[in-house]
Amino acid sequence: MSIRVAVDIGGGFADLAAIDLASGEMFWSKTYTTPEDLRICVKEVFRLSKLQPQSVSQLLHGQTLVINSILQRAGAKVGLITTKGFRDVLQLQRANRRDIFNLRYQKPEPFVPRNLRLEVTERTSANGEILAEVSRDELVAACDYLVQQSVEAIAICYINSYANPENEYRSREILEAHLTEYFAAHPQTARPYLTISSDVCREWREYERTNTAVLNAYVMPLMERYVTGLSHELRDLGIPGTLYMMLSNGGVASFDYSTRRPIETVESGPVAGIVGAARLGEWIGERHLIALDGGSTTTKASVIQNGEIRYMSDYAVERNDHRPGYPIKVPVADVAEIGVGGNSLAWIDRLGELKVGPRNAGATVGPVAYGRGGTEPTLSDAFISLGLMNPQYLLGGSLPVNKALADDAIERIGQRFGSGTLETAAGIVRIAADTAAQMLRLISVQRGHDPRDFCLLTYGGSGPMIAAFIARELKIPRVLIPSIPPGNFSAWGLLMSDLKHTAVRTRIRRLDAVGVTAELEETFLCLEAEVGALFAEEGVSKDILLIRMADVRYYGQEHTIRVQLTAGPVTQESLAELGRSFSEHHDKEYGFTLNTAIELVNAVIIGTATVGKPVMQSETAPRPQGGVQSNSRVVYWQDLGEITTPILHRSTLSSGEYVHGPAIIEEATSTVVVPPAFTAFVDPHHNLILQENER
Repeated sequence: MSIRVAVDIGGGFADLAAIDLASGEMFWSKTYTTPEDLRICVKEVFRLSKLQPQSVSQLLHGQTLVINSILQRAGAKVGLITTKGFRDVLQLQRANRRDIFNLRYQKPEPFVPRNLRLEVTERTSANGEILAEVSRDELVAACDYLVQQSVEAIAICYINSYANPENEYRSREILEAHLTEYFAAHPQTARPYLTISSDVCREWREYERTNTAVLNAYVMPLMERYVTGLSHELRDLGIPGTLYMMLSNGGVASFDYSTRRPIETVESGPVAGIVGAARLGEWIGERHLIALDGGSTTTKASVIQNGEIRYMSDYAVERNDHRPGYPIKVPVADVAEIGVGGNSLAWIDRLGELKVGPRNAGATVGPVAYGRGGTEPTLSDAFISLGLMNPQYLLGGSLPVNKALADDAIERIGQRFGSGTLETAAGIVRIAADTAAQMLRLISVQRGHDPRDFCLLTYGGSGPMIAAFIARELKIPRVLIPSIPPGNFSAWGLLMSDLKHTAVRTRIRRLDAVGVTAELEETFLCLEAEVGALFAEEGVSKDILLIRMADVRYYGQEHTIRVQLTAGPVTQESLAELGRSFSEHHDKEYGFTLNTAIELVNAVIIGTATVGKPVMQSETAPRPQGGVQSNSRVVYWQDLGEITTPILHRSTLSSGEYVHGPAIIEEATSTVVVPPAFTAFVDPHHNLILQENER
């Protein structure tokens, strides 16, 4: 057999999805995440799948290691070497403030303190001319100082190296040779990792590029140790296939690539689900989707319009309405995220208001009902207390729960408000649903999209439980719960992913400039060669699709819009078409166009190598089965009180069948809540379609 396996690690659970490429047979498994050592849950979820290791031809992996290490400040001690006069770029950042009326506003603290930011003599002009070669003596002295300060990684970022990285390349050669000699004489000292900015970002904007290089260095030692250890353990299990890591650009790349550019995996986990949502929408004819991933730690959402995933050009970690966050200049799918999930804690703030999230019980402790030491109620505890989730068993019977523990924890919260256990639990669920609905407003209404024009595709453990409430709030006409087990959907999305590499180069040129066609054609050819070399390193030489894109703006503007070029060489006609396409996009995005010159800022090549993937069948593959299901149980529905509610197991539903609410549809990895006044329909692919009944 030739089996393609995907393992996705989330905040609470590790999920596996696999397909036999010959027969199309699907395999699923799920286990707890082990935050203390993620390799443990990867091996455990593979063991539970009962797959034969020697049959695995490819293993794809999505993880949250990189983003969590940044959020938790658990990365390496980093030193920065930069051009003389620019050591404070990380401190100065940008003058624009997201919270302009906050008199106590402070810029984010750099990941590299000032005493570890050093300068060397070198200079490159904005057009790429080397004005001064790097000073070897200063470079070596800076390196020695950082080694003495016990840094684990060194980032090198020179001014204008995006235009010509020669001085950065030369610096790497000097330091690698010097460090080899140094550590031969000092074998007890740990050798620092090296990152140069031109390896991870060839775009302008010094602060963003420097921060990207620093964060790449910050997570590199952690990622190297994790990937190396995981690779050895997978090989020890007998897995012979190629190992791939999910990237933030919606594709996968080799484990080796991810250790050199770990920052490109910063949103590795959430993106896989979006890729799966886009592919599923394509198969069933839903071109406009809002993908909602309700996980254990967070709830994430993304808009898919005309079947296309939207990508961000200004991604930043920890950005919100009050904080600018830390910018990262790598391709990242546009994902909104809130700290509300199944393990999110319900708590009372200093003003006496009930909150849900972002405080989290964590994967080790989990909800109170799991009996693993938790004392504060979570969203999952509220589901269990209300009867929305099976009060006896979860995960197909493998996870026993204790409803009494959940009730007691929620009762303690309710006493603060003078409300009963069920009313308090209903309030917790309502707050979580309203918070998620507000997030969907931000990515739809605030960007000019009407939620009523979209289908809400929801997955994850908690997504199908709150989706109907969100749809009612935003008047979304349809909720789609995929036939793929929702709790394993992100892992299935990994199976949908192709190998993908993106190369970007800043080339600021007006489209009407003399000689611009030849210059841009040369740039695109260089980028195509760069992407081709990356695929060649991974042993891929055929079935590669190269798409030419450009970040374009009106002359005098600051921000850009990414637009695809027509196929073929760059000509005056293709540039004119690029300009027309940009104006159409600008009008759709901002509601107006300008009668002025158009300027190309970045040339972009997106290379995709297609691989074998599952094909959607009219009948679904065998699904994880749950334990014995009762026919009904008492469920508390807000505004209606306790109602004896039918309980159905999803595997018993047939295509074309209708389920009228109130009802609960259970399966091993998730629970679908069909509230009163809603109806669920099983489509020909065994997806569930929820719609509110006409009033």
